[in-house]
Amino acid sequence: MTHTDSFSDRPGAVAVSVRGLVKHYGQTKALDGVDLDVREGTVRGVLGPNGAGKTTLVRILSTLITPDSGSATVAGYDVVKQPRQLRRVIGLTGQYASVDEKLSGRENLYMIGRLLDLTRKDSRVRADELLERFSLTEAAKRPANTYSGGMRRRLDLAASMIGSPAVLYLDEPTTGLDPRTRMEVWDEVKRMVGDGVTVLLTTQYMEEAEQLAGELTVIDRGKVIAGGGIDELKARVGGRTLRIRPADPLELRPTAAALDDFGLTGPANATVDTATGTVLVPILSDEQLTAVVGALTARGITLADLTTELPSLDEVFLSLTGHKATAPQDQPAPALEEVAV
Repeated sequence: MTHTDSFSDRPGAVAVSVRGLVKHYGQTKALDGVDLDVREGTVRGVLGPNGAGKTTLVRILSTLITPDSGSATVAGYDVVKQPRQLRRVIGLTGQYASVDEKLSGRENLYMIGRLLDLTRKDSRVRADELLERFSLTEAAKRPANTYSGGMRRRLDLAASMIGSPAVLYLDEPTTGLDPRTRMEVWDEVKRMVGDGVTVLLTTQYMEEAEQLAGELTVIDRGKVIAGGGIDELKARVGGRTLRIRPADPLELRPTAAALDDFGLTGPANATVDTATGTVLVPILSDEQLTAVVGALTARGITLADLTTELPSLDEVFLSLTGHKATAPQDQPAPALEEVAV
């Protein structure tokens, strides 16, 4: 039996449960009463700016540090009271590759398998399975220091999967990767979730959150300030954009002028997107939508298409935190004593 099916057979069971986590670093409160649930077999995205507390949360849940107060269970184990048992059912991929650069890809995976108490045979078999799965078989005998950044990241993901974890933590896993490699990592994460793995993902990439996460938690200054499905969060911000395509492209500017004249667009005017042949109108309610259609009909403007769009995740983040999300910056790797053995 693998770890992915060992702790619960209940559909929709909670794999990660966090209640009131608090963590101080001196006078700084890195976490300030964080609550969080991650349903089994799903991806929960944790969004927040640098210094929000995301990595501190991951370190507590992976037993690298202990909280000052609060509680957390992962795969049925208490993170403070049962750290040894918990480490056997989790995997962690941080912002920086943790593989030994002097060892080959196969040697890295074999070593981790032995550290996890797999037999020599099982360690070799598991290493070869993961090398093939992550498209690293041809480079298996090469030292890791000859790998590209994308290959190292894939090897790091493979290392986190050696023990068939029930829960996988991905702490900004695509930091510094090029777009193509980032997409490859996303594909692998989706495949893991398809195999039943539960994933807690921290990221500052809005596209990454939309690609992978079914539900989001937004943290700022150590506090949870919002949570829910992506569309739910977008709806909470308020407002939609109505995209109107007139049947006659020459009616683009008359359409925008008609809406401005009728005063239906509130404080923001209708804008013309000539590249797509559409007019964009901010609306706040279904009543406004009806009024927009009525105003254009009164002007004799025939419509070819009419769609509504929720705010982008970037706009949601800005609305919730008061500042834009910034791509993660390269930082020094954590000191060796911060890594659990």
